Amino acid sequence: MPKQYLPLAGRTVIEWALAPFVERVDCAGIVVVLAQDDDRWNALALPHSTKVRVVRTGGAERSDSVLAGIQALKGQCADQDWVLVHDAARPCLRAEDLDRLIDTVRDDAVGGLLAAPVVDTLKRADSEQRVEATVSREKLWRALTPQMFRYGVLSRALSEASQRRVPVTDEAQAVELLNLRALLVTGSADNFKITIAEDLERAERVLAERKR
Repeated sequence: MPKQYLPLAGRTVIEWALAPFVERVDCAGIVVVLAQDDDRWNALALPHSTKVRVVRTGGAERSDSVLAGIQALKGQCADQDWVLVHDAARPCLRAEDLDRLIDTVRDDAVGGLLAAPVVDTLKRADSEQRVEATVSREKLWRALTPQMFRYGVLSRALSEASQRRVPVTDEAQAVELLNLRALLVTGSADNFKITIAEDLERAERVLAERKR
């Protein structure tokens, strides 16, 4: 089963991921990008929300899917409108982190993203998976989502990456291709991405603790 549809604390992962945006009155709309053969989405309650629309042109890479979502908004968004991109597999976004991102970035000339400072000691491995060097963690951050950029900037950035066939792993990296620097906004470390089974168990604990 795709990880975004895994059951989690009474909902699916994607329902938890979308909830902070569905609940915001200043969120004009939500575009969910799905694979063409996705047959699980319609079983959820969310497809009946007037705020949510679906685009079934998900690509092989994250950047392809985000670009498809951006292109679906063509003619509906002005270049200066804000767009926030969030991973469907990040179910633990805190409402206060989303507030902080929007409040911090709304007047910024470029845009920004939630991120967490790296606190672990980092090691670079050699070809034999032995420690080659210890890497300084100074000024290093883990990129999280949502990432928030003007519609025009994000559209140009993702189109540029696609045309140049530059593999970008998040929107901020695409924006870098335009020689722009995104603002880092401190977010909670528990806004993690579901990747392995243990992450689902961790998310259960996080959500249960918030409910208490």
